[in-house]
Amino acid sequence: MTDSAASSDLPKWTFGDSPELADRLAALIVAGVKTASCSEASIDGPPVEGERGYLMSGDDRPVAILETLTVTRMKFADMTQELAALEGEGDLSLDYWQRAHRDYFTRAGVFTEDMDILFETFRLVDVLDSDFAAKAADHLAQERAGATQ
Repeated sequence: MTDSAASSDLPKWTFGDSPELADRLAALIVAGVKTASCSEASIDGPPVEGERGYLMSGDDRPVAILETLTVTRMKFADMTQELAALEGEGDLSLDYWQRAHRDYFTRAGVFTEDMDILFETFRLVDVLDSDFAAKAADHLAQERAGATQ
């Protein structure tokens, strides 16, 4: 029995706050370059070490299974270059991470420089959607190109 066949009761995890962002971030995960994420510390259903879940696309399709490896509570302002690069976004810099996440948390109405975040690392367990995975490299190329514009 494969991981995907054994896990029909897994939670559904969508990254981002729009279908486009969800697809972009899911593609970075499937491409193997995004191995971390962060969320506001007071979110409902915070990440739990060892938990597995479905990675959902922007149109709410399961594209992969992830497993949470670590969860660290920290201040937004304490993010490091090394941790920011694990998120796999933009040009992998701390500056890019700060801008993108300041915008994201501002859209959510929760941003403050001293806010607590949960920094989560995860691993890709299984890819469930081969069509989505086939397009991941194109998403990655667009991500890196967009970071320089």
